[in-house]
Amino acid sequence: MCGLAGLARIDGSDLRPDADGLLSRMADIISHRGPDDRELLRKGPVGLAFTRLSLVGPDDGAQPLVSADGDLALIANGEVYNHQELASAFPAGTVRTSSDCEVLLPLYRKHGADFLDTVRGMFAVVIHDRRANQLVFARDRFGVKPLYYHRNAERIVFGSEIKALFSDGATPRRVDWKAALTHPMMTAAPHLRETEPVTWFEDIHLVPAGTVVRINLADGATTTHRYWSLPAEGPEATGSDEEIVERYGELFAQSVAECATADTEIGLFLSGGIDSASVAALAARHTDSLHTFTVLSGATYRNGDAENGAFVADFLGLPNHQVLFDADRVPGVEEWKRLLWLSETPECGPEQFYKHELHRYAKAARPELRGMLLGAASDEFNGGYSPDLAGGGGWPDFEAHLRGMSRRGALLDVPALGAWWEQIPHPVLRDDAVHHHLGTTAKDPYAQYLLREWRKIQQYNCWHEDRSAAGSGVEARVPFLDHRLVELCASVPADRRGRLLWDKRILRSAVTGLLPRRIVEREKVPFFYGPGDVHTFRTFSRMLAQDGGALLEEALSTDEARRHLDADGLRTMVAHLSEAPSIDVQLVLRLVNLGLLARMAEDLPPPLVTTSAGPVPQALAVSDWDAERVGVEERIGVAPSLAPDLVVGLAPEVLLLSSPGENDTWFLAVDGTLEYVVDEEPWLSFLRAVDGRRPLGEILADCGVELGDVREDLVGAMEHGLLRESAA
Repeated sequence: MCGLAGLARIDGSDLRPDADGLLSRMADIISHRGPDDRELLRKGPVGLAFTRLSLVGPDDGAQPLVSADGDLALIANGEVYNHQELASAFPAGTVRTSSDCEVLLPLYRKHGADFLDTVRGMFAVVIHDRRANQLVFARDRFGVKPLYYHRNAERIVFGSEIKALFSDGATPRRVDWKAALTHPMMTAAPHLRETEPVTWFEDIHLVPAGTVVRINLADGATTTHRYWSLPAEGPEATGSDEEIVERYGELFAQSVAECATADTEIGLFLSGGIDSASVAALAARHTDSLHTFTVLSGATYRNGDAENGAFVADFLGLPNHQVLFDADRVPGVEEWKRLLWLSETPECGPEQFYKHELHRYAKAARPELRGMLLGAASDEFNGGYSPDLAGGGGWPDFEAHLRGMSRRGALLDVPALGAWWEQIPHPVLRDDAVHHHLGTTAKDPYAQYLLREWRKIQQYNCWHEDRSAAGSGVEARVPFLDHRLVELCASVPADRRGRLLWDKRILRSAVTGLLPRRIVEREKVPFFYGPGDVHTFRTFSRMLAQDGGALLEEALSTDEARRHLDADGLRTMVAHLSEAPSIDVQLVLRLVNLGLLARMAEDLPPPLVTTSAGPVPQALAVSDWDAERVGVEERIGVAPSLAPDLVVGLAPEVLLLSSPGENDTWFLAVDGTLEYVVDEEPWLSFLRAVDGRRPLGEILADCGVELGDVREDLVGAMEHGLLRESAA
């Protein structure tokens, strides 16, 4: 993981010496990406800036890399995993350093725009081809490594992060409100309409994934060559189910081995789910010191990630760090703005915060650590979301849901037809009717779904994994984004998808024997949604409300923000969320982020390396989860200390009600809606005795029950805000 930046004249002239100042400023801005080295190179019409993080060839892999004849100069961010295999095809001495990226120079010289066809890895590449007078941009197949640019008639500026481009006074610094507010990733729109990744800023472009872009430096003429596309509707895989699973297992093991190879220390984020656990089991074969890092928060405690992460690490004999996020850990105003500026995306939210802090802890605990293995991007192509989208059904229900998403996407172009599906409970028109009026042919919804997931990982997953790691000078590595793995999953025949891709069966079958059955068959749980998600929602609702809603008020401080955002409505939402945290905090935060990005783009913050990210998180050592459970719950704030003098009462919006009849049925009503049935003793007796005045010990004594008899229900009620601590 390194930082790239630069500029080039595209009008036939050379750069002037004063361009060195801009190159230096750009290098300053991205210096967090590469703390080990910094180089600037200006020659003719092109200037290059490079900041290096050394994972492979730390002694002689400095960049820019220049060919022996001086005709080619290259800077690259990322890793070429099969560099030794590729280099072996050239005469000895062609590759002169131990850099994994130098092999790209002879590959480009030999194959031109096709030079990446046989390359495996994650990379963003810039080549100055002096003989052809061209500037060449390229990115890996999934866009794991970023590369952005802005151009006008005279020049082009480019960099690994958008903020580097803003160092150039001629580059616009405006949020693209229209693109942001209508993008399905921002609105969570449930359709399969094709939407290309965006940069969130006006006239800032990204080099597309799987693409080589060549720019003529004499006149700016540009050609684009896509060397890889997701083969969503390509040839089908052959062989039996068992043979496909075996092939998947072989490719996965190879990918993990390549990602786990480095000349410096590598770590791993371990959630205890099948994805990261599988990476851990295979990576442990290739490194002597693999430390694992797990989020310990209210959400990950409740959904089982924290405990299962520790279980997997213990099973594999790996050190595990349970990184603590207790109930009081709320990002401060300046802390959040710094993270948002690092991320450069309005989608910055809880996931980005937790992973950024994990990297900070890992770097502090293991100073020599340079790379981090992730289990990310398995769900997208292995069928991980199929049970959720099936709504409790099976694969046919998942496919039916995809057909509905495909139809909703098509109806965006003929919305008047939508009434036939919205007003009648059973289908009366075929989906083909929509495509007939569009003049198109219905596509395979599953193929559309895979394409959406490919674009989603570019817009969201790869984007934030890169930034959250880069903030600590760490490179994130993603074994599941080996194109051979993805191609294999995409080629599973339609009539066998249910057997191989339902709930990641292809992965679970491939790693059976590597991990305990408890982990192989463990149900997928989201990172912070599901059980315990109220803890996350509460944290970020408190963040928005702190200091009189300071983040929101700053977000509303630009003319464009006030033109697009309803200030009073947002203030009302923030106030409501502080009282009743919910998933709505996600959408509110995205709008606040847009406003903050607009403000920061106008008044550029200083380089990240010159500002503090706040105190480094701490880890909580847990040696016996069963024996220490109560203490862990109290430490992370899942449960308060249930002392005898604790006084609790029903929240103002909660009522305990009973229905008249021979056998009374009791309910908890929230805001006038019956939400919970209360039909078990002694919990019902306890609730009937709660009055907001008497202490816990007195109530338990009057009911004749022990704390242990109602503890789980009491903790759950307080966790979800049904019961609140009150003054006696």
